[in-house]
Amino acid sequence: MTILRAALFQMTSGIDPAANAAAIVEMVYRAKGEGADMLFTPEMAGYLDRDRMRAAQTLRSEAEDGVLAAVRNAAARAGLWVHLGSLPLRDERADGRWANRSLMIDANGDIRARYDKIHLFDVDLASGESWRESAVYGPGEQVVAVDTPWGRMGLSICYDMRFPDLYRALTDAGATILLAPAAFTVPTGQAHWHVLLRARAIEAGCVVIATAQAGAHADGRVTYGHSLVVDPWGDLLLDMGDTAGLGLADIDLSRIGDVRARVPALANRRTMPRDVTIS
Repeated sequence: MTILRAALFQMTSGIDPAANAAAIVEMVYRAKGEGADMLFTPEMAGYLDRDRMRAAQTLRSEAEDGVLAAVRNAAARAGLWVHLGSLPLRDERADGRWANRSLMIDANGDIRARYDKIHLFDVDLASGESWRESAVYGPGEQVVAVDTPWGRMGLSICYDMRFPDLYRALTDAGATILLAPAAFTVPTGQAHWHVLLRARAIEAGCVVIATAQAGAHADGRVTYGHSLVVDPWGDLLLDMGDTAGLGLADIDLSRIGDVRARVPALANRRTMPRDVTIS
């Protein structure tokens, strides 16, 4: 198929999984009515909460997650592919940490692929602030791509987009559409969001679909929004700004071959030696 009509649901997810699930299900049917081929949701679509004690009482395993069950049912009823940008899941790892997991659901409601976020945000700032995503979430160990009727899609989540080696592995494996659901803060979003995502598209001659959280959330955080669709030349086909809602983009997949013919970066790409000569 040469055209992918993508529906992006820019969310302001909260601390009530049932409400988040209902919002996604509503958008499944709305996207289908708009002629979309696939609905894309952001990172932490089913639950977004920085209160870890409250989250520990709320989260479920993949098999018991109510958001996932509701979305799978809606996808099957509507006959629509759905990419759940990610869900926070417990009881999925031997070390007891949670998983930040992206799931690709097909038009029959079956799970076609799972990807656990590999790169976790750990930092100590000069201000005294300290962030330790790895204290709660365990890193994924597998690079994952999934075949769809519109091509091979490479999976990533948020902070992953700062690590080009992941996307090199995905494009080496034949991915032509890169997915980067996220929940960016406003300062980092203003500084880096568009630059990073356009770079990921340009360097590999790929389409990038990045669905984002946006606005003020129930847990007190504020996210940047600006869900994007970027074509292989780096042009923006969609920028949803900073409010929640549904956006549509018709993506001409023939552009991938055209751009790669003009700038054959993938064909010219070479494996770098691990040893660096220092003079």
